[in-house]
Amino acid sequence: MVEFPECNVGPNFKGKRVGYFRETAGYRRYAAAYRDGFAELPSVHETVDVPTSFGTVRAYRFGTGAGTPLVLLPGRQAATPLWAANLPGLMAVRPVITLDLLGEPGLSVQSKALTDEADQAAWLSEALQALESRPVHVLGVSIGGWAAVNLAVHHPEQVASLITFDAPFVFGGVTWKMILVSLGAVLPGMPDKARNRLLGWISGGVRAPQELPEGQLIASGMKDFAAYLPVTQQPSKQQLTALTVPFLGVFAGRSIVHRSRRLAAKARKLLPGGQFEVWPEASHAINGEFPKEIADRVAQFLDGIEPAGN
Repeated sequence: MVEFPECNVGPNFKGKRVGYFRETAGYRRYAAAYRDGFAELPSVHETVDVPTSFGTVRAYRFGTGAGTPLVLLPGRQAATPLWAANLPGLMAVRPVITLDLLGEPGLSVQSKALTDEADQAAWLSEALQALESRPVHVLGVSIGGWAAVNLAVHHPEQVASLITFDAPFVFGGVTWKMILVSLGAVLPGMPDKARNRLLGWISGGVRAPQELPEGQLIASGMKDFAAYLPVTQQPSKQQLTALTVPFLGVFAGRSIVHRSRRLAAKARKLLPGGQFEVWPEASHAINGEFPKEIADRVAQFLDGIEPAGN
């Protein structure tokens, strides 16, 4: 059963520039969706609330196998239940640690404003230092991919490898459709029908988001949570070309976020030692659409760096 910390709830947090749930009813709605989504996950080996300079970070460990852990970072408005389809396969590859992003809806609790990308790397670095004494493999989907790369830019000594799935703001900006989805995330008065339509764009309209526990979680996060995060900054060319860790970047061919083939070509030019590919049938909801393929590709990539069991 999931353990809930004391979260930031209510108008008393307005103006403090930390993420908070706008009112108690909204928090209860989100907590119910989190609990339902969490029930779909494999058994948790350990739950940890890690203190950092910017707040307490909720982390979960799944699996107890050998090998360097694989850390999972979810997309915007998401949290650990996002990984329901992926955890069984990824746990067969490596022990897994999931984090709820600080400043986003989830069970991490922000206490200090994040002012720039260095701050966003700092809390993640502090959390990982507390959880693991060695560099870890970091996998991020959507904005979690940006967070993974941002960590490697500022704290490369903590990253054994980078894996990103349809990450925005790494090799380029975003499309107007993604900007509309982002606006839906910050407008609390938007009707639920319109918000669900925006979420449907992300998944290519395959399934209505309200049909899935993780969709309910994201919809509640968009509606009920107020985030105060700095504008996402794309790493500079110099920062990207300075990366030396093994890098697997997958772009979704049907993504609304960016022009995938163009960005993949740019990534290959900037980082010729990396592995960058486009999955033509995938949408931005790639992690839920292709869990087996993701687990297989991640296993192949990591085995090329550190064979399983080492």
